[in-house]
Amino acid sequence: MVATSSLNNKNSACISELIQQRFQHAAITDFDYWDYVVPEPNFNEMVFEERTCQNLVRMLEHCLSKSKQTRLHCSRVLVPEKLTRRIAQDVLRLSSTEPCGLRGCIIHVNLETGNICKKLDKIVYDPTVVPTFELTLVFKQDNGSWPSFRDFFPRACFTSSTKRTLILSPGFRLIKKKLYSLIGTVVEEC
Repeated sequence: MVATSSLNNKNSACISELIQQRFQHAAITDFDYWDYVVPEPNFNEMVFEERTCQNLVRMLEHCLSKSKQTRLHCSRVLVPEKLTRRIAQDVLRLSSTEPCGLRGCIIHVNLETGNICKKLDKIVYDPTVVPTFELTLVFKQDNGSWPSFRDFFPRACFTSSTKRTLILSPGFRLIKKKLYSLIGTVVEEC
């Protein structure tokens, strides 16, 4: 369906002319209604987005917990407050312009320690959907924090079961790569 109008210009002279011709109701309904309607916030959308964000936070935290034992070989990973929440919000923002949204996303999780980047895991939000884009998340190790007490004592003071604690920096890198783009590979970094 195509909506057309005989008005070429929506200036005040045209509007006042229609009002004078007793087309006031038609003028507001047909021509200018959407100009004046302010969309009300959709409570269901906000709740759904909050749940999605919380699910993504849990998935990120699970990924770090699992990697702690398998890839990082440490006893604890200290994550700055609300870091995973900020990451989840950025992921949702980057996925909002995609055809399948977050469902079409693969997140590659990495850790940068010095000049080395370790692959930790891969998160697929919805494995039933063909991915349309990839995000590469790079956590950074915090090197500016206080050294561990372990560093001040000889190794004999600690048993072999004592492992190091990894402290993450509040900074991170998130790189978006579109998989099916007509203009080729598109990379966004935030």
